[in-house]
Amino acid sequence: MIKTSIFLTLAVVLIVSHFFWDVTSYFKPEQIERWLAHAGGFAPFLYMAVMALAVIFSPIPSMPLDIAAGAFFGAFLGTVYSVTGAFIGANISFIIARHLGRNFIERFLGGHINFCTYCSDKILTKIVLLSRLLPIVSFDVVSYGAGLTKMSLKNFSLATVIGMIPLTFIYNYFGSVFVFGKGLTVILGLVMVVFFFIIPRWFERKNILYTQEHCTTKKPS
Repeated sequence: MIKTSIFLTLAVVLIVSHFFWDVTSYFKPEQIERWLAHAGGFAPFLYMAVMALAVIFSPIPSMPLDIAAGAFFGAFLGTVYSVTGAFIGANISFIIARHLGRNFIERFLGGHINFCTYCSDKILTKIVLLSRLLPIVSFDVVSYGAGLTKMSLKNFSLATVIGMIPLTFIYNYFGSVFVFGKGLTVILGLVMVVFFFIIPRWFERKNILYTQEHCTTKKPS
């Protein structure tokens, strides 16, 4: 009950804050570059920590961070640091959702989330990979949403790191090529999370990829 209350509170705060709390003015690329310059040799670590925080606490925008990293570190190192920070943040978000919200989702869906681990993992890995390639889908919302599913942390991590490299490089190299309203990205992110549960359910009903030898009720680590 305590975990469920914390999870629901966190979800409401993160979603509502996207629409009513604008912190973009505090994270302009020029300002971020000044912070990094003052950090000296610790700049890469400071940057990766802030990028991870931007994924965990989604009102913090990640786009200005990518742009600043490209300008300050160069496109290659900027991409490396951006991917590393976002990867850490995504995994922490996934784990938070897994530990705080999983039980609530299992009860709410009446056992559906315990559907075939092997099949669900394959399907959800492809959905997460696709979401990482689309700049109009919230990276942060998908990270939390994936943690509510049966998807393994290993497959989530793999899909995340592979999927986010192309867009991250583009942001670091070209700057703000794609600019979308944060409200739109959050809404589309929530839609993608809904797909996390609808698509495996459809596969389950159609018996697609569902074979006895591949299925297990064991929870992923």
